[in-house]
Amino acid sequence: MPQMSGDAYVGRFAPSPTGPLHCGSVIAALASFLDARAAGGTWRLRIDDVDSGRARDEAAAEILRALEALGLHWDGPVQYQDPRRDQYQNALERLRESGRAYPCACSRREIAAVAPIGPAGMIYPGTCRNGLPAGRRARSWRFAMAPGELSFSDRHAGRQSLEAATGIGDFIIRRGDGLHAYHLAMVVDDAALGVTDVVRGGDLRPATFPQLALRQSLDLPTPRYLHLPIAVDPHGRKLSKTNGAPPVDLTQPGAALIDALSFLGQAPDAEMAGAPAREVLEWAVANWRPALIPRSSERRV
Repeated sequence: MPQMSGDAYVGRFAPSPTGPLHCGSVIAALASFLDARAAGGTWRLRIDDVDSGRARDEAAAEILRALEALGLHWDGPVQYQDPRRDQYQNALERLRESGRAYPCACSRREIAAVAPIGPAGMIYPGTCRNGLPAGRRARSWRFAMAPGELSFSDRHAGRQSLEAATGIGDFIIRRGDGLHAYHLAMVVDDAALGVTDVVRGGDLRPATFPQLALRQSLDLPTPRYLHLPIAVDPHGRKLSKTNGAPPVDLTQPGAALIDALSFLGQAPDAEMAGAPAREVLEWAVANWRPALIPRSSERRV
């Protein structure tokens, strides 16, 4: 499988347009932005709207406005997933032709009744792996996971490994509603952008394993990874739109950036308090030190 070269850094931020940016989103956006800019690379923006049932146009526009208010200016055009569905289907066909994709008739309820839980979710029991049961019609398509170890080196957490077949199993790549799944869309899109480095929240670290398997099967380059500590609220819940995380306060963008930098272990001197976003970002790019990111897997904000 091809590896990314270190010559031209390409990073990206890929929010889902289901609501406004919150503090956890800003932390991920800022870290990926700083990592790219400190390396003299480019920083791309993708709106992950492959799930059309949840994506909202107004949320996508709000995210773009928030990034601009924070001074996190991206390079090149914004990549949207919705117009790229043919590319995802082409990838699925390649997997089918190579024997790495198969139709599945099982419902989520049927699987949940018997499936063990692995790091990345339910592990499919293989009911349809050797053909659809008699009288059943295909609902979705699954990736046929090969046995063996999957591993990657995380720039924050070190070497990560997992036995593919027993730790992940055969995961969905096209859903029952006809939409292509996140893992498939993401790896195809990252390859199209030429992404060399993925910087994102640690809650997505388990997702790296199925994505690695897809990259290998599609002969796509593997980026470097840096997974960040997960931002949690005072109750220990991950900051997310689902958990009702409040939008970031854009009336004080410099303060929002300083808060995110503090979470990342990059806090500037007290004299930076009250500085505009542009000055905070200039300092942050010049002083970006990934080694200072706290080692804890979760941190309260």
